[in-house]
Amino acid sequence: MVRIAGVRFKSAGKIYDFNAGDLELILGDAVIVETEQGLGFATLATAVRELEKPRTGPPLKAILRPAGSEDYLRVEENQRIEEAAYHFCKQEVESLELSMNLFSVESTFDASKLTFFFTSEGRVDFRQLVKNLVREFRVRIEMRQVGIRHQAKMCGGIGRCGRQTCCSAFIEKFDPVSIRMAKEQGLSLNPTKISGLCGRLMCCLTYENSTYKDLKSGVPKIGKLVTTPRGKGRVTRHNVIAGRLSVRMEDGIELEFPADEVILQNIVTPPSGVTPSPGPAKEGTEEDSI
Repeated sequence: MVRIAGVRFKSAGKIYDFNAGDLELILGDAVIVETEQGLGFATLATAVRELEKPRTGPPLKAILRPAGSEDYLRVEENQRIEEAAYHFCKQEVESLELSMNLFSVESTFDASKLTFFFTSEGRVDFRQLVKNLVREFRVRIEMRQVGIRHQAKMCGGIGRCGRQTCCSAFIEKFDPVSIRMAKEQGLSLNPTKISGLCGRLMCCLTYENSTYKDLKSGVPKIGKLVTTPRGKGRVTRHNVIAGRLSVRMEDGIELEFPADEVILQNIVTPPSGVTPSPGPAKEGTEEDSI
């Protein structure tokens, strides 16, 4: 029987399963784990659980111990190294006139490697920059180019809702977001109102999209001819949350009705290749004079 626990290395980061062994751990505990790059400092994100059936795939890395006071001192020292590395790299980027936006530096727990995160519109030749960084810090250097969404996730911030951005608070991976979702919810298509700090469409547009689709599935679409208790008209707006539709009547007046009182007009179209019968001739028509 194997005891497994999920840990996170970053806030709102991906959860990785580790072998908890015989350790007694609770949610939120800081732990030292074994990784491919050496020791790592992580936080317990899921409770320890037991697997009765054998697990398939490669063997899990182990949680070595709960973090102690010396481990916290190591983390503080790493933060000082990261800050110094950020400022030095920023100066070198300006000196070498590289078109890149450096925004974060991360150190491994044992301080044997520094990873520099940046954004750029194109490819960057940072070979000389890496040489300068190795000469200064005497550790392994990795330059990692990421997208603007990942920059917002790593840096965090306050969204237009007044709360911490979702990507830095709890979103583990980015789901596709489209302008169709904003249209589906009847939101303003002004880019400044539906874009997040990263300049891309807000991730929260996905939260209620399925609900709006379900609510709209049984109501006439905008522009359709309908019959209402006050006569015929054409749908102009949806308020599916309140269950009401706005209809422009034949006399030009726009009225609002409960959705269950608005009936879609069924316009019957003849089958392909069939010409509808003209029906009986009326008095005074061409048919009457022939």
